[in-house]
Amino acid sequence: MLVRFDSDAGTLTMFGEVAGQLLKAMGHTGEIPSAILPEDIPAAVERLKAAAATQSDAAAPAREQTANDHEYELPVSLRQRAFPLIELLERAAKRKCEVLWR
Repeated sequence: MLVRFDSDAGTLTMFGEVAGQLLKAMGHTGEIPSAILPEDIPAAVERLKAAAATQSDAAAPAREQTANDHEYELPVSLRQRAFPLIELLERAAKRKCEVLWR
């Protein structure tokens, strides 16, 4: 499942599992569809940044070997996954507009 975040400040699409994890880190239930009001965005951004900062890179799983012995897939951290959502939320806060997800 894909989750689309829509706002007058922009649009972002991500996988549902990741979106749910980030929504919970923001302090929401993870329910889809839902929304956040402009006045609630700054606190949600701070919670999301704090959650991303607490995940250490050492806690990330080791490299996974692919079918080709010479290629490795590097894990993507919560901080990396949260970055585009944080950017969207910060733009929405500046514009004083809500962000909806479905």
